[in-house]
Amino acid sequence: MTDNVNTGRPYIVCHMMSSVDGRIDCSMTENLGDTDAYYAALDELECDADLSGRVTMQMHTALPGTFKATDSTPIGREEWRAAGHGGKYEIAIDTHGTLLWPDSEAQDNLLVITDEACPRQYHDRLTAQGISWIACGRHGIDLSRAMQILRSEFSVERLAVVGGGHINAAFLTAGLLDEVSLMVGAGIDGRKGMTTVFDGIEEMDYPTTTLKLVGVKRVGENTVWIRYKK
Repeated sequence: MTDNVNTGRPYIVCHMMSSVDGRIDCSMTENLGDTDAYYAALDELECDADLSGRVTMQMHTALPGTFKATDSTPIGREEWRAAGHGGKYEIAIDTHGTLLWPDSEAQDNLLVITDEACPRQYHDRLTAQGISWIACGRHGIDLSRAMQILRSEFSVERLAVVGGGHINAAFLTAGLLDEVSLMVGAGIDGRKGMTTVFDGIEEMDYPTTTLKLVGVKRVGENTVWIRYKK
């Protein structure tokens, strides 16, 4: 499956599982059942890479603790490094370079994106571990530019953004989403303050993003898979 959007970046799909009230806390969604259907749907999307925010990666993939540089000299420029690639990229958004990764050959499909203020020492550590990385954006990651680099230098044509809610919203506000793929499980969260599929936009006058429904499908026992395009 290919989608040539002629933008110089990958075709980007936000793929999430939520409760009926739009909450995405992982411990909650696991209780909804049909989690296998979520991953089966992700496979159907045929993306070259999955991308998660720092918090999600900290919860599921990275080691406990945070990286603390002994030399805070920033990398200071746009730069990237492609390590050995063992298959589908797992991409982590880690603006300031705080996540710790195990020393493992399994990390050769990991790619970390930081901004240019991140200490070079962090990138040197990633390189030593055989982990690919991109640094772009002077004060905060330039997501649009990072996506261009992903396509031109890492050959990513289709990207799945898989959370959490704040990174989803960052892609939304940057105008980088082409499709929303939402698995709605048969359950209600209802807890105050829990993160939603798109969360953290502070501008109260931010315009509503309208979508076009392109597919609805029942999967598993009680889950609905809804697909929208911009």
